[in-house]
Amino acid sequence: MHNNIKNIIFDYGNVIFDIDFSKAQKAFQDLGVPDAAIFFGHKAQNEIFDRFDKGELSAQEWRNEIRELIGDSVSLSDQQIDDAWNALLLGVPSGNHELLLKIKERYNTFLLSNNNEIHYQWIMDYLKRDFQLNDNSSFFNKDYYSHLMGMRKPNTDIFEFVLDTHQLIPEETLFIDDSPQHLETARKLGLQTYLMTKPDNLQNYFKSNNLLK
Repeated sequence: MHNNIKNIIFDYGNVIFDIDFSKAQKAFQDLGVPDAAIFFGHKAQNEIFDRFDKGELSAQEWRNEIRELIGDSVSLSDQQIDDAWNALLLGVPSGNHELLLKIKERYNTFLLSNNNEIHYQWIMDYLKRDFQLNDNSSFFNKDYYSHLMGMRKPNTDIFEFVLDTHQLIPEETLFIDDSPQHLETARKLGLQTYLMTKPDNLQNYFKSNNLLK
């Protein structure tokens, strides 16, 4: 049970927005990526993904790195690579947006997402198309994306940036994420944490912990 929470920091993927890593792994495998599950996964991935998450690679540079890894610099189109990469993006479950607005009425809320140029654009287009939203900003005091910050989880600096910028007391701050390695850093900094794993979901979690009473 969490105590004395005033601030909540949310991860995006598999907390607010459903993703399925296996779909991207299969799509990359179909493109010719060897050992796709090792190449890109939930707990570990090729360093080009980390660099893309930090905005160190542009979308075009990242696509060229993918081509190099596959050993096919000619026949793979940008669209084929983007489609494989975006295959993991499923969408926001019904009710999550409404829940976030309720949570924001009671807590200071923040989004802290490891993201990248291609996924970010897909998500923004999706929000506009399906929800008539320009972005996620209405749901949080502030939304943060790794590729726009030059930092990524689980590194300490990205957590410290959010805590310092908003003068958050770690012990009064709950961090919800689906990656154990991200929670480990947050715990070391003194935050309260919760690991979101299926079949648990955001709506069940807030209901069963009475966090909106």
